[in-house]
Amino acid sequence: MGLLSQGSPLTWEETRKCADHIRKHGIIQFLNIYHKVKERQKDVLKWGDEVEYMLVELDDKDKKVRLVLNGNAVLETLQEQGENINPNHPTLWRPEYSKYMIEGTPGQPYGGTMSEFNTVEGNMRKRRLEASSVLSQNQTLCTITSFPRLGCPGFTKPEYRPTPVEKGVSKSLFFPDEAINGHPRFRWGLSKAILLYSPVSVFKDQRTPAPFVEEFPEDDGEAARAALPDHIYMDCMGFGMGNCCLQVTFQACSIDEARYLYDQLATFCPIVMALSAASPFYRGYVSDIDCRWGVISASVDDRTPEERGLKPLKNNKYRIFKSRYDSIDSYLSCCGEKYNDINLIIDEEINKQLLDAGIDNLLAQHIAHLFIRDPLSVFEEKIHLDDENESDHFENLQSTNWQSMRFKPPPPNSDIGWRVEFRPMEVQLTDFENAAYVVFVVLLTRVILSYKLDFLIPLSKVDENMKVAQKRNAVLDGMFYFRKDIFKGCNPVFDGAASAQNGLETDCGNEEYMLMSIDTIINGKEGVFQGLIPILNCYLENMEVDVDTRCTILNYLKLIKKRASGEMMTMAKWMREFVAKHPEYKQDSVITDKINYDLFEKCDRIAKGEEQCPELFGHPWDLILLHSVGNCQPMFAM
Repeated sequence: MGLLSQGSPLTWEETRKCADHIRKHGIIQFLNIYHKVKERQKDVLKWGDEVEYMLVELDDKDKKVRLVLNGNAVLETLQEQGENINPNHPTLWRPEYSKYMIEGTPGQPYGGTMSEFNTVEGNMRKRRLEASSVLSQNQTLCTITSFPRLGCPGFTKPEYRPTPVEKGVSKSLFFPDEAINGHPRFRWGLSKAILLYSPVSVFKDQRTPAPFVEEFPEDDGEAARAALPDHIYMDCMGFGMGNCCLQVTFQACSIDEARYLYDQLATFCPIVMALSAASPFYRGYVSDIDCRWGVISASVDDRTPEERGLKPLKNNKYRIFKSRYDSIDSYLSCCGEKYNDINLIIDEEINKQLLDAGIDNLLAQHIAHLFIRDPLSVFEEKIHLDDENESDHFENLQSTNWQSMRFKPPPPNSDIGWRVEFRPMEVQLTDFENAAYVVFVVLLTRVILSYKLDFLIPLSKVDENMKVAQKRNAVLDGMFYFRKDIFKGCNPVFDGAASAQNGLETDCGNEEYMLMSIDTIINGKEGVFQGLIPILNCYLENMEVDVDTRCTILNYLKLIKKRASGEMMTMAKWMREFVAKHPEYKQDSVITDKINYDLFEKCDRIAKGEEQCPELFGHPWDLILLHSVGNCQPMFAM
C-alpha cells in the first residue's frame, strides 16, 4: 500500500504550502540513502507477493451481494492473532483504500531456492482461510479485481447514501465516503483536482441503447456535462483504487541489477496484464475493456487543466502527459537508455542537484520526474524530520507515483536491499491462479538474470502495448510489439554509468522488434520467436529441482500457456460468458443484483474448491490430492 504515516493531516491548502519543503527534504533523504548503500553487493535474492481481497456478504434471502465495510475490524483481529504475538507468523495483513478491502502478504519474503515455489500457493491458501475464519456468517473473502456493481445503489453493508454536493471527500454520485478507509492518505490527498471522467466504453450488446446515455437524478449538472455518450460514467477515486490487484516485489543483488530488472520487466507489463485480464464490469454495466488499468489511472489523475494541456501554463510549472498512475516513463539501466524515446518531464533544479551529488543521468532524471508531482498527504508531526534516518518525505512522492514498475531504494538503516515492484497484474479468482502468475513472473526474472536476456524495445512501443492490453479479449485478439532476438541485445555489465542522451540516437531500427500475438510471445512460433514457456522449460531442465516442485511449476506454466493460446479463458472472458448465458440477462449490458449474486455464489464455490471450473484453469484441485499422496502428475499434456 505504500507509506501510511500517522498524525494530524494538513488540509490541501496547507499541504501545498509545504510542497517545496517536502520535495527538498525528500531529495536529501534519497541522497543519504543512496550514498550509504550504493556500493552494496550480493544481497540475497528475495521476493514476495501482495494479494488484495474484497470482503463480501452473500444475502441468500434478497439474492444480493454487498461489499462489507468492516475491513478495519477484520484487519485488527488478524494482526492481533498473528504478527502482534508472533513476529514469525506466516502471514501479514495491511489496510487498503476501501474499508471492504484488505491486503495479505507472506510473513517473510521467499528466498532464491526453487523449492520455495512449492510454498506460494499454500501460503495464499493459508491467508484466505485465516481471513475467512474471522468473518461473520454469509460473509466471504473474494479475490475479484473489480466488483461488478461498485457504485450501484445499496452496494455496501451497511448501506450509505453518497453525498455528491455536500461537504465530503469524494463528492461522488455513487461512492459514499463511508466506504473509504479512514486513513488521511485516502481521505485528504486526491480530492484536490481530479476531474470528472468517463473513460470506459460500454459494451454494445444486441439491446444496449444506442446511444447509451445515462441520467443522474442527484446531479447538480456537472455529471451531465462530463458524461460521454456510450461510456460508463465514474466520478471518483473509489472506482479505481477500490479495485484489487496482484503484485510481486523482488530484491536484487545490487542497485545495478535492480535497474536492469526494472527495465526488462517493464516490457512484460502489458503482456502479463492481458494474460491476467479480470475486470470487464463497472458500475453495473458490461464494459468494452477487460482490465482495470485505465480506470484506476483516470481515477487518481490529479493533473490540473494546465498540466493536462487544456489551458496555457500560468499557475503550474509543467505540462504533464500522464496520470500519476500509469506506465513508466524512462528506463533506468545503461541497456535501456537508447530506447528512452518518450518526452520525459523533469524538475530541472532537482535533476541538477542529483547530478551534482554524483547520481548518474538515468537515475537522476527518473527521480526528478517523480518529483514533478505534488505530495498528497502531509502530517503536522511529520514536517520536520531527521533526513539522515528517515525517508517519509521521499516516500511521500515515491509511493504516490503508481507506475507499472516501481524502483524501490532500501529504507534507512535497514538490511533490506534495492527492490523492484511488478504492478500491472489483475488478481485472479483462486490461489492456484494467483500462485501461477506470481511464479511465472519470478521465473522470468531468474531466466533474465541467468541468461542475460534483453527484451527491451522503445518505451513508446511499451506504451502502445499497454493500451492494447486493456482491450476486450486482448489476450487473443491483440498484437504487441516485442523484441525478436532476446539473446543478441545489450550485455549488462551492471554498471549504472550512462553517457548517451535520451532518444533513439543509436539506430536500433524496427528490425529489432515486431508485432506478435501473446500466443507467439508465450508459446513461440517457428521462425518468429522461441516463446517464453520453452525458454523457461529449458532453464528448469538445467536446474536441480525436486519432483514435487517441478510438477507444481509445470502446472503453473501450463495455465499460462493455455491462457495465451486460448485453450483456457481469462477471468474477464469467463465472467462475460457467465453473464451472457444468465437467464436474467437481457442483452442490454446491464448486470442486475441477481446476476451479480449468482456470479459471486459460483465464484465463491470455485475459490473454495467446492466446484471445478476447467474452462478457467483446468483441474488444480486434483493436483492437491495428488500432492497429498506423493504421486504428482502434470495436469495437462505438453
